Amino acid sequence: MATFPQDQFDALPEDLLRVGAHRGPKAKGRGWVTFAWAALATGVIVVSGFYAVSRSGDSSFFEWPFSAASETPVATAQPDTSVQPVVDPSTVADREITVTVLNGTDTAGIQTIAGAKLTSVGWAVGSESTSSANDFTTTTVYFSDAANEDVARGIVQALGVGDVQLSDAYVLGAAPITVVVGSDFVNLP
Repeated sequence: MATFPQDQFDALPEDLLRVGAHRGPKAKGRGWVTFAWAALATGVIVVSGFYAVSRSGDSSFFEWPFSAASETPVATAQPDTSVQPVVDPSTVADREITVTVLNGTDTAGIQTIAGAKLTSVGWAVGSESTSSANDFTTTTVYFSDAANEDVARGIVQALGVGDVQLSDAYVLGAAPITVVVGSDFVNLP
C-alpha cells in the first residue's frame, strides 16, 4: 500500500471536533420550518383550486364544505298561480330552454327516467345528475326568470307531479330550468 509523506495539515490537535463548515451539527428545528412552508404552499394551492372550481361557469356544482349555506334553496318570490302551463315546447323554441334534471332522492337513476319522460314530450334536457341533497319529498321545478314560469308549470304537467319555485339556487350553467326529482315521482304508479 502506498504511503504519503506527512505535512502540516495531517498534524491536527486531538480536541478539534470540527473540520470544515459542512461537517458542523445541523441546526435544530430546520426540518419543521421546511415542513411548515410546504404545508402552507399546499394549502394555498388546494384552496385556490376549490375557489376556481366553485367559480367555473359550466354545469359543475360545488359547495364549500365549511360554508354556512343551507341545503334547501330559499325562494325569492311566490310563483303566480294564474300562469298557464306550456304543454308544447315548440311554442317557446325562441327562448332556447334547456332543462337540468337532478335526482333529489336516494333512488339511483331516477333522474334518467324523469329526463327521458321530458325528452319524450319535446323538452330539451341538457344534463342529468344527482343533487347535493337526497331527501326531497316533492319534485320541484326551479326557474330563475319569472318569464319562464309557464315553462316550469308545463314541465310539472309533463312529469305528472311536482311544484314550481322561483329561485336560482339550483339553476346550473346555461339551463334556466332545473328539475329536482323528489320521492313523489319515485312513487308514481
